[in-house]
Amino acid sequence: MKKAVATRHNILLKAFDLIYTKGYNATSIDDIIATTQVTKGAFYYHFKNKDEMGLAIINEVLKPALKDSFIKPLQQEANPLTAIYNMMHHLLMENEFMKVEYGCPASNLTQEMAPWHADFNKALDELTTEWNGVLVQAIETGKKKGLVNKKVNAGQVTIFILSGYWGIRNIGKLSGDKAAYVPYLKELKKYLEGLV
Repeated sequence: MKKAVATRHNILLKAFDLIYTKGYNATSIDDIIATTQVTKGAFYYHFKNKDEMGLAIINEVLKPALKDSFIKPLQQEANPLTAIYNMMHHLLMENEFMKVEYGCPASNLTQEMAPWHADFNKALDELTTEWNGVLVQAIETGKKKGLVNKKVNAGQVTIFILSGYWGIRNIGKLSGDKAAYVPYLKELKKYLEGLV
């Protein structure tokens, strides 16, 4: 990796860590520069401003990480209901990328930035739309295979699952303990079993 590419990648990763723990608006360019130990000139060589860097974090750090955790599990498991439960269990109980006390980074940025920043809204909406589409497709495929009841509305189930995930992440942030996730996972399992 060339030095400039490595420097840019390092800025994005360290800035992501700061933003994930402190929030986007509470993280200044000076905080990022101090953490990455690059000069202000080096920061501005790679990014015109903080928002350009924030969008790069969504597109170059968050999207690939979330694709591995949110998308691939749904595409690799034959039974979509098993895949959904296993994905949620992994995201909440096992995933090292997301910390209970900080919630979901995509959800955090959506709450903090999407209402008043059109570019952030678009990038985050793309992320959610992709996850939504893969969930719907997995459920529809399950219906064709006889693994999911044909009367199930895949779109409604998907919205319910996404809403539950974002909600439980926020409850986890408040408690700071993964124990908050356990009742959700139990009820999710019952719900999914009811879709057969």
